[in-house]
Amino acid sequence: MGCSTTAADCRKIVAMPLITFEGSEGCGKSIQVKRLTARLEKLGIKPLVLREPGGTVIGEAIRHLLQHSEENHGMTAETELLLFEASRSQLVREKIQPALAQDEWVICDRFFDSTTVYQGVARSLAPEFVRSLNTFAVDDCIPDLTFVLDIDRATAQLRLGHRQKIRDRLEDESNEFHERVIHAYRELAQNEPKRVVLLDGRMSINEIENDIWRTISMRFPELAANPQSAIRDRQS
Repeated sequence: MGCSTTAADCRKIVAMPLITFEGSEGCGKSIQVKRLTARLEKLGIKPLVLREPGGTVIGEAIRHLLQHSEENHGMTAETELLLFEASRSQLVREKIQPALAQDEWVICDRFFDSTTVYQGVARSLAPEFVRSLNTFAVDDCIPDLTFVLDIDRATAQLRLGHRQKIRDRLEDESNEFHERVIHAYRELAQNEPKRVVLLDGRMSINEIENDIWRTISMRFPELAANPQSAIRDRQS
């Protein structure tokens, strides 16, 4: 079914998806969340944009504890796992499920795939147990589409070196840890090709944005049918 010429009609016709962004530290996913949000807003679609851990009052407190607080130096892998799942469980029930029920698009910067990769692989926790906790935390909220921005560790370190440094416990992990993360994301994309789209994170920001938009336009052709969609690629 094609989309009519008005943004309001487009919102009614296009199914409301949950789209997530994943990748190792410094991959550039956060800027792509902003770029995709801006494209959708040009259609009159205002997505709910969230992040993990975080996105709720409780989740943001957990985020600080996990990443930035001085008290987290001795945190065990098991504690880390449970804190991520607690933040996610709150986010799903407080924000994601109500938004989808109200026919809103939802975009999330990280979701349960991060736990599969970081805790289940890089931390070497039992994959079946991690999968069980993920299932409990997300209920029926499985992403319709997940973009993984893939970069090598050397490129990531160059990018992270240009950031204003705020202590982040996960960013400060060893190169070996981050190599395990990178390879686990690649394996995830191989195992779930219908949901997970692997993108070369070394490309320019504009090139990545255009690839993401082409994928979304193919998955949701009603967007491309809207003459106000601003689908033309930006100059790379």
